[in-house]
Amino acid sequence: MKNGVVCWGSAFVLAIATIGSVLAQSDNYPVKPIRWVVPFPPGGSTDVLARLVSPKLVETLGQQLIIDNRSGASGTIGTVAVARSSPDGYTLLSNTLPFVANPALHRKPPYDVIRDFEPVMLMANQGSMIVLHPSVPVRSVRELIAFAKARPGQINYGTAGPGSNPHIASELFSMMTGTTMTPVHFKGGGPVIVAIMSGEIAMSYLAIAGASQHVAAGRMRAIAVTGTKRAFSMPEVPTVAESGVPGFEFSAWHWLVAPKGTPRAIVNTLNAKLKDVLRLPDIVQRTRHEELEIVASSPEELGALLAAEVKKYARLVKERSMQLD
Repeated sequence: MKNGVVCWGSAFVLAIATIGSVLAQSDNYPVKPIRWVVPFPPGGSTDVLARLVSPKLVETLGQQLIIDNRSGASGTIGTVAVARSSPDGYTLLSNTLPFVANPALHRKPPYDVIRDFEPVMLMANQGSMIVLHPSVPVRSVRELIAFAKARPGQINYGTAGPGSNPHIASELFSMMTGTTMTPVHFKGGGPVIVAIMSGEIAMSYLAIAGASQHVAAGRMRAIAVTGTKRAFSMPEVPTVAESGVPGFEFSAWHWLVAPKGTPRAIVNTLNAKLKDVLRLPDIVQRTRHEELEIVASSPEELGALLAAEVKKYARLVKERSMQLD
């Protein structure tokens, strides 16, 4: 019994010391470089946003920010690495829709969005647009629905991989319209653009900023944008919702999270500093050019959104039988 009391007492002292150390670090945060994990290759919208804001964030935090592109498995590899990191504020993760969809796609989820992560901020959202090869005889959402219903499973659409934004967006569209289309998975968004322009696939759901130049050149046709608002650069293109599918919304939310247990003081510091950066006029202008709409939410607002999105895409995965294993 004596040894047990000693062991318990030692553990208690160690726990108190650890808590004290974390609180002390929170007061002085940050005191060393911060690693910002982007779980996708360089050049994508998640990477672009991180690299746009990080130089200004370095100035306001007074510490170096290292962008770490740890890609693979639709963002899962980098996401799991952050979930297993120390909750000290020195490892952060920015992610988008695959973050909330990936757990539902696997029988043994590699991470839990709510249990493993601390919400920091919903930074921005970015709409996509439905684009088609010019030879496809479709010029509106209503025509696409009719065309697809007359050819169930015969229309091929491109994705950037299983569980990627185009995959999720198309399955959401099919669920809400009663259509069936066939995914063709590529390794990234770049090959999807090439495949549409060559006529290898009929259509896809692509980030507006990345595809608008090809639409303007006539190499692909845009029939609708997927968010709740029309695009800054293409205001003549209607939303899916106003084109005959009420309630449809697919936005590539861009959020920042930290490992679960990251001290609230650190979360609040990151949120406040990042909010200041996102409101800078040059950042607003540059993100607008990338068709990113600044949100700059509170941690609580992001937490509520994540909970809702997890449920939304769990239902989608179940109803569309999208499981990968």
